[in-house]
Amino acid sequence: MNNIVFGKYIPIDSPIHKIDPRAKILALFILIAAVFVPRSWWMYLLLGVIILSVVLISKIKLKMILKTLKPTVFMMIFLLIINCFSVNTGFVVVELFGKAIYSDAIFNTLFIVVRLLLMIMITTVLTATTKPLDLTLGIESLLSPLKVFHFPYHEVAMMISIALRFIPTIIEETIRIMNSQKSRGVDFEEGKLSEKINAILSLIIPLFTVAFQRAYELADAMEARGYVPDKDRTKYHVLKMNANDILFICFTLFLLVLSILSRIYL
Repeated sequence: MNNIVFGKYIPIDSPIHKIDPRAKILALFILIAAVFVPRSWWMYLLLGVIILSVVLISKIKLKMILKTLKPTVFMMIFLLIINCFSVNTGFVVVELFGKAIYSDAIFNTLFIVVRLLLMIMITTVLTATTKPLDLTLGIESLLSPLKVFHFPYHEVAMMISIALRFIPTIIEETIRIMNSQKSRGVDFEEGKLSEKINAILSLIIPLFTVAFQRAYELADAMEARGYVPDKDRTKYHVLKMNANDILFICFTLFLLVLSILSRIYL
């Protein structure tokens, strides 16, 4: 859990870190759309290679990315079981305990798993290569056209940024509470189901208490610094896009077009 990257900014000097946060946010949504469009394994192979290359260029350790994906294993197994019982098309791959498992059940599960893995990798790269403040400024800048509809774009951007920032904090608090509970004899791995449930309850209650306490402290700190949500604010750091940022967005748009074409012709 210490090596989870999602939501944690990693200060490394890489080309991905230098890209404008607005460009990275736009690229995130474009790539997610590109991931959900195709039906061809060749297109998924291309997207996987490109996204993996982006991870390597950002200098984020692949081992840490894989550990971030580890919590999704249970959900993948659950999806496979549901599809095996609900999908009855294609050819029979194997029969287990008198139940035939069809090829479409496996392929549909693989499509969902690949999409989920690629989406998590893309989102992890965004949060690991973008400072929380830059992420807030980027979201606020992208939502600013909605101010003509009196949409509270600044408040929404601030809430998203705080939520992302709290992820590594909550993880650290979870580790600290688990270690404290283990020192008192609580076992999170062994024992009966009822004992495991009690162990999890002993973790959740103090975790919620700590989370609320952190939220109150943050609110007091912001209020003490004169933060007023609905007032106009000046910015010390002004975002500026350059040619590399535009090229980055154009490249992701090109991948989206390829995904749409692959859906039509492959």
